[in-house]
Amino acid sequence: MRKVENNNKLTPENIERIVDVFAKREEVEHFTHLASYEEVSGNDYNLSVSTYVEAEDTREKIDIVKLNAEIKEIVAREQVLRDEIDKIIAEIEV
Repeated sequence: MRKVENNNKLTPENIERIVDVFAKREEVEHFTHLASYEEVSGNDYNLSVSTYVEAEDTREKIDIVKLNAEIKEIVAREQVLRDEIDKIIAEIEV
C-alpha cells in the first residue's frame, strides 16, 4: 500500500492478494476473516473490517528485565565516575 496525500492507495500487488485470498476463501490472521451471517447480524450488520479482523501489533517488544539491568549498569558506572570526579576536585582544593 502506498501513501497518496492523506489516503492510502492499493498497489496492483495488494489488489491481486486481496482477490486471491477472497477467491480461495482463506482466513489469514490480521488480514481476513470469514464471518458467518449470524456473526454479521450479531454485530448489527456492521461491515467494518476492524470489527472482524484484529490489527497486527507491530510495536517493538521490549525486554523490561534486560532494560532494567542496563539501567542499573549505567547508574553504577555513573557513580564510579562521580567518585572519580570527587577525588579530582578534592585534590585540586588542597
